Amino acid sequence: MKQKAYARAGVDIDLGNQVKASLPRLLAATRRPEVLGKVGGFGGLFALDTRKYRQPVLVSSVDGVGTKLKIAFALDRHDTIGQDLVNHCVNDIAVLGAEPLFFLDYLGTGKLEPRVFTEIIAGFARACAENRCALIGGETAQMPGFYQPGEYDVCGTIVGVVEKSRMLDGRFIRAGDLILGMASSGLHTNGYSLARKILFEDLKLKPTSRLPGFKSTVGEELLKVHVSYGRAILKLLRRLNPATAGTGRRQPAVKGLAHITGGGFIDNVPRILPKNCDAVIRKGAWEVPPIFTLLQERGRVPEAELYQVFNMGIGMIAVVAADAAEKARRLLETEGHRCWLIGQIVPGRGRTVIQ
Repeated sequence: MKQKAYARAGVDIDLGNQVKASLPRLLAATRRPEVLGKVGGFGGLFALDTRKYRQPVLVSSVDGVGTKLKIAFALDRHDTIGQDLVNHCVNDIAVLGAEPLFFLDYLGTGKLEPRVFTEIIAGFARACAENRCALIGGETAQMPGFYQPGEYDVCGTIVGVVEKSRMLDGRFIRAGDLILGMASSGLHTNGYSLARKILFEDLKLKPTSRLPGFKSTVGEELLKVHVSYGRAILKLLRRLNPATAGTGRRQPAVKGLAHITGGGFIDNVPRILPKNCDAVIRKGAWEVPPIFTLLQERGRVPEAELYQVFNMGIGMIAVVAADAAEKARRLLETEGHRCWLIGQIVPGRGRTVIQ
């Protein structure tokens, strides 16, 4: 059969349709009762049950995974990238107390590779199912000549909901509150441009290289999946910030949450601080994964910059009333997240102070 003109130009619509035919099967595990319509429509449909809320507030976020994609390209491994993106987005809205409702993805590439496409979408579906978030639509764009061969870009949009009265914004944070830190799996999705320069340009390593003290290759270490804290956070808030009156508290026990992404501690924690408070983070209060020590020592990165570029082993922080901190820490550990008391709130000017 003669190849179609558009396919000769680099865009194979028939191949795209063939690959997308597997989507209903992949997305089945992510379906929620509120989802209407079918996969492949012009728009995803989600019927929010407003009867469950007095004042529902929709919370949205959009993000990508940055140059972590370069590691996936180098190893030709694409099954974790979709998980990274969903989990990152879930965490971004979880800090406001929001439950994730649905997710939409965008994939742009020069040439559509069926295996790569399937691996990426399977990662989206796996993470959406784990986070009880419906994957209701997306866009796949074939743009020959726009991307380097074998490369692509992905981004995603998430929408969640929170009761307005239970929304977290840091307004109750006061001096004397304590800061809990939840363990990351590694770099998560930030700092990869600097990490790649140190590891691959300066140290001349390869993604398949092995280093003393590491159980995995450099590439495998860098591809560790971004942890999702969403379900644990929602459980924490249900337990410690109950909606009913008569709890004996005038203020919530959990007062603020910050996702430690691009900008590290230095730029992310102040996003939830009142102007008259500082967050003091104590170095040595948690176990720093070896990858960060390697990057610091071999890359000669100043310590102050480390805490602005990398998460240093802490992917999420919670500001909690002092009398509830130990209970919160135990609950988070029960949910599978290593958790440490890493600092406190003091009078200040809305900054992060590393000590």
